[in-house]
Amino acid sequence: MKSKTIYVCQNCGAKETKWVGRCPTCGEWNSFEEEVEIKAKGQTNILVGKSTSKALRLSEVKINADERINTGDDELNRVLGGGLVPGSMILLGGEPGIGKSTLVLQFALHNNCGRILYVSGEESIAQIKMRAQRLGIENDECLFLSGNSLEMVLEHSRKIQPHLLIIDSIQTLATENIDAIPGSLSQIRECTNSLLRYSKENTISTILIGHITKDGQLAGPKILEHMVDTVLHFEGDQQYMYRILRSLKNRFGSTSEIGIYEMLQSGLRQVSNPSELLLSNYSQELSGIAVSATIEGIRPILLEVQALVSTAAYGVPQRSATGFDSRRLNMLLAVLEKRVGFRLATKDVFLNIAGGIRVNDPALDLAVVMAVLSSNIDTVLPHDTVFAGEVGLSGEIRAVSRIEQRISEAEKLGFQQIFVPKGNQKSLTKKVTDIQIRFVSKITDICRLLFG
Repeated sequence: MKSKTIYVCQNCGAKETKWVGRCPTCGEWNSFEEEVEIKAKGQTNILVGKSTSKALRLSEVKINADERINTGDDELNRVLGGGLVPGSMILLGGEPGIGKSTLVLQFALHNNCGRILYVSGEESIAQIKMRAQRLGIENDECLFLSGNSLEMVLEHSRKIQPHLLIIDSIQTLATENIDAIPGSLSQIRECTNSLLRYSKENTISTILIGHITKDGQLAGPKILEHMVDTVLHFEGDQQYMYRILRSLKNRFGSTSEIGIYEMLQSGLRQVSNPSELLLSNYSQELSGIAVSATIEGIRPILLEVQALVSTAAYGVPQRSATGFDSRRLNMLLAVLEKRVGFRLATKDVFLNIAGGIRVNDPALDLAVVMAVLSSNIDTVLPHDTVFAGEVGLSGEIRAVSRIEQRISEAEKLGFQQIFVPKGNQKSLTKKVTDIQIRFVSKITDICRLLFG
């Protein structure tokens, strides 16, 4: 075995032969750490090694359209694009304590796709059993292993021949070929590469749970996200019960789908109709509340927007937003001040998206504006009204995408009218009879209709 000492940037993975204070690749300071790289004698370069693969035309490749594995979880199936592809590798990331291990354990115990090997480097098997008892699920086809040695994992996997391999987490796994601590860039890269080769050669689906950094990015080298087939992100506010599963990368499906779960004492429950749950506490007698038709992925959702406007108690007015971009809130308040004539410069404005869900859909602008105006003049908005539209800097209401889906969702939940941009009038082909569609072009038009 040959070994040499190198210095690796823990931020981007750049390598140097000597320590440097600032990484020349990413510009990060004091990010280089010493690692020992070990290379076996006689190891050949991958570029000149012999290949056993055979080049084929696409017409010669045979695939089975029904080869996807049903996970037994409709939300997870939706995000994956219809199910689990055999031989694929999935990376699941999220905040600590958000429910990543619970989601994967629940999926493994519910699954009937065959033998499953669950490897945990963070918990003992006794601790895993305690979580499984809390979930109230048992599955004799699911085998558990506690350890952080890559060689041990591959040895057990070759004996068991599982259909699905779960690693919790990739940051705890280490190989003897590299003299570095678990979680370092070299260990993550080498362990993932070995698992990827093993997964593809044996057609074993693999799920890797990954940690994230303080910035919310997946920890480890960026090449980790390039190596895997699918990158999923599990997010949500721990103070609320709802969790959202997003697809950031998917080689076998769309990245526009999301899965919604509700965290309960007995585990994660699938939310098939999130609009009804998010509007379950919708009050009809309070000002500062508006309902918006938004799109999460390709799924329409109705959300309750809450606003509170009050006289500033201190010299500088406060601006606070939960679940909404605070900079965009400031922009909308400036539009109301300049274009509509409402004096909000000396008012405190607090905004909240009910349910703890964070939304980036521009169509939420109109509901935010209406909730702020409703609270400012202390007037209750009609409880049977929905808003969907993007607000421009000149006070105009701009067209939004998928307007028919938004209208259909509002109609399904029994709302009587919806305010939408006039720019969507030509693109609306579906005839709706149970809900009144009001097309507006400016904020002042809505103010005259609702506030007089």
